[in-house]
Amino acid sequence: MKMMIKRNLPQRTQRKIRESVSFPLFLCVLFFFSGPLRAQEAALPMEDTLPRNFRGINLGMVLEELKTVLMEDALFNFRGDRDVSFLPAREESLVETTGLSFVKRAFFQLREGELFIMAFTLNTDLVDHYSIFTSLVEKYGQPNSLNPRQAVWETETTRLALERPLTVKYIDMTVFNEIIDEAATVESAEIRSRQEFLDGF
Repeated sequence: MKMMIKRNLPQRTQRKIRESVSFPLFLCVLFFFSGPLRAQEAALPMEDTLPRNFRGINLGMVLEELKTVLMEDALFNFRGDRDVSFLPAREESLVETTGLSFVKRAFFQLREGELFIMAFTLNTDLVDHYSIFTSLVEKYGQPNSLNPRQAVWETETTRLALERPLTVKYIDMTVFNEIIDEAATVESAEIRSRQEFLDGF
């Protein structure tokens, strides 16, 4: 399967992905490839039944919409453009903000102006891993994969992950897979170029 192949990408390709997905959420991206073997695995649902939004923040929304929602939501301590970083060369931007009460920190990454990753690190003094996990199972069924570090629900277009100690992440898999494919293409071109150079001797 396509996703299984991608979990075995070489280190050089992972470095390319790190350069493209360049902010703390890369840790969750890297874990998809280098994490522990999954204890359980189920087939992906045929249709997208997973949420793509949290408190009015939707995967696919543009930066100005995201800023407006964060500014109006008292759960986030969003400071406007001070919390926004731009990567013009890659047409990417990062929004990182602290939260209040249940949310300690929140991260958002946009590519070509649209949100494709969002992550929320929760306050373990107010909510616990078991409560979040139980709630997600009740809503979306058993996770597609489960190991001591994370539980993952996944469809062809959306990935929802609950990571320990307590972070909830949403990923647009269509955009994520495009990044993986681009990195793999660059890797293949570099390998061919190196081989052509060696063949010249």
